[in-house]
Amino acid sequence: MYTGFGAFLSPLHQPGQDPHLTIRRDLRLVEQLDELNFDECWFGEHHSLGWPTIGAPETMIAAAAERTSQIKLANGVVTLPFHHPFHVATRATLLDHLTRGRYILGVGPGATPNDARILGIDMDELKRMSHEALPNVIELVNGERAVDDKTDWYSLNDAKMQLPRYSRPGIEMAISSAGSPNGPRVAGTYGMSLLSFGAPPPGFPAVDLAQQWRYAEEAAEENGRTIDRKDWRVAVPLYIAETREQAYEDAREGFDKWLHGYWGEAAGFDVSMEGVDRSRELEAMVERGRAIVGSVEDAIAGIEHLQETTGGFGTFLTYVVNWASHDKTRRSFELLAEEVAPHFTGTARRGIESIERSVANREPAA
Repeated sequence: MYTGFGAFLSPLHQPGQDPHLTIRRDLRLVEQLDELNFDECWFGEHHSLGWPTIGAPETMIAAAAERTSQIKLANGVVTLPFHHPFHVATRATLLDHLTRGRYILGVGPGATPNDARILGIDMDELKRMSHEALPNVIELVNGERAVDDKTDWYSLNDAKMQLPRYSRPGIEMAISSAGSPNGPRVAGTYGMSLLSFGAPPPGFPAVDLAQQWRYAEEAAEENGRTIDRKDWRVAVPLYIAETREQAYEDAREGFDKWLHGYWGEAAGFDVSMEGVDRSRELEAMVERGRAIVGSVEDAIAGIEHLQETTGGFGTFLTYVVNWASHDKTRRSFELLAEEVAPHFTGTARRGIESIERSVANREPAA
């Protein structure tokens, strides 16, 4: 099936760098993705732990919209328990206009304990609060009726957007999943798109992506909805260089700091890999299918393997983890756009076929 390409920007930057400069570099990266004809760029929402620097992704999307022309820009995701549903819908409707229909509203319950603690929200309440808010957000964003609702954390009284949406018939909405059945089942229940994080770091349970899609299909059937694999995004860390050896050399130091500095120290998770020397943890993560690192050929093989094991998805998102330098990361995206993506999109096929026809029809030399 056709595979689109995009990027998922938490973004993650090693602490100690000037955050003003990293924000500017992130925006320049989005401009490059637009020039390279990538389909989408998603922006995360994080409020702590130092590495992820964007707490207001809608603002980044608005800035990126003025710097780009065709790439779709998405929340990845709005943490619903952190926001009043009316404010979520208000910002989404305005971004739909500012992007001229290039906006995707991604939502989710949230998965960072420290962010929830800052706001005084119990982690055990996040999914319940997300389930309460989501139907109202859907109606406010894409519906026509006024909404009345009251919960223990928000109220809506005859609420309706005064600004009409730009997109017709509506704004695309997606739900995120870090591995549990919750996200896929919500996607199926409401007929939403699905964003799956397909490669958790070591120490986390593996994600069965094929099962995730089965959960979504089952929920869709139970609720009389229709879902399509073309609306399924899978995000995986990917880094490409001219050779496999160069890719590992470029990524190793940044990977080690990401794994042990972000996930281990800042987030507080056990990232140990039993029986694996620390110097080989990057290789082990790639071998276990939790990242793609290597040459163009390795990238093609890795994405093909993902397509085969999942049964097919619509868009591959490079989860931008900044293991290599900014310049090398930009080069990785160039290789992805120029030499990997055409293998899946078919954009280079006609030129190759033209050469083949020319060779086949060439008269033998006298």
